[in-house]
Amino acid sequence: MLTKIKGFLPGRDGARGVLDYVLAASAVYAIIIVVLMVLFDHEPAQFDVREVTARRMPTADGTPVRGATTTAAMVEVIDRLLHKRGGYLTNDVVPPGILMDNVPNWEWGALVQTRDLAIALRNDLARSQSQSTEDPNLVKADNKLRIDSESWMFPAAEDEYTEASEALAVYLNHISNPGSQQAQFYARADNLRNWLAVVEKRLGDLSQRLSASVGQVRINTDLAGESGAEQSTQGPDVLVVQTPWLEIDDVFYEARGASWALLHFLRAVEQDFASVLDKRNALVSLRQLIRELESTQDIIWSPVVLNGEGFGFVANHSLVMASYISRANAAVIDLRMLLERG
Repeated sequence: MLTKIKGFLPGRDGARGVLDYVLAASAVYAIIIVVLMVLFDHEPAQFDVREVTARRMPTADGTPVRGATTTAAMVEVIDRLLHKRGGYLTNDVVPPGILMDNVPNWEWGALVQTRDLAIALRNDLARSQSQSTEDPNLVKADNKLRIDSESWMFPAAEDEYTEASEALAVYLNHISNPGSQQAQFYARADNLRNWLAVVEKRLGDLSQRLSASVGQVRINTDLAGESGAEQSTQGPDVLVVQTPWLEIDDVFYEARGASWALLHFLRAVEQDFASVLDKRNALVSLRQLIRELESTQDIIWSPVVLNGEGFGFVANHSLVMASYISRANAAVIDLRMLLERG
């Protein structure tokens, strides 16, 4: 009886063979995951906003209406966010996406800029005054873009963002139809200025976090500029700010993603607000702002984000990025001042 039971059990050689098979399969799986991580570690290329507008919503005479370029650029940014190489990775719960952080942070930076412009489009750019009604498609797009970026089921972030893109496409179709009065886009200086105020704060935040890669001692200026200003709790006069070492590359790629999306939105603004910018002598300032953001998209030749000390032997990619972002932020401030002067 014992002999019969032993016949059903794997011998020493059989167990070793099973173990070898498992190890070989694990090695192959690991190699596949690493290869996919390398392939998916990819940022989408820049695109021509005018070509995208002509492709997504061409008009009879080939001239897009006001707002068409900005809306088409938003749709294209969302499309590339979702359908770039590897697809949308932020909400992945299995390898290789769950093991990656550079591209997901890039996606987050681009998504934040898209959300900000969607809010501006809903509240300002598509409304003639504070008492006017909201466009239902822009309300839908705004709400769909606000879904948790890491939601992977019930609902999946990709599905919500796709619906937001479709709602923007419907709005684009409405404003491009001469016979339709369902939607409008108002290219006014005050509307543009309101959105740029949000852009200014976003760039300022990124610049501060990038600069903190090496640690900084800063004077607390939270209440500067107003004698009667107060805050909830008392803060120190001197602050020591430093980005955690494991988050340095996260902030860097978030800034790259934000700059990529903002770069295309500003190129679209150059088209839709051309007459406003020309009247305020602000066109050159906008183009300089675009030039600064273009520098943030230069090729990264290093395989990792370096974090050297100031003027040391090793480069500090975060400080280089902070320099471009800070100059872009200064250009935004100048542009807003020009738009206010009238």
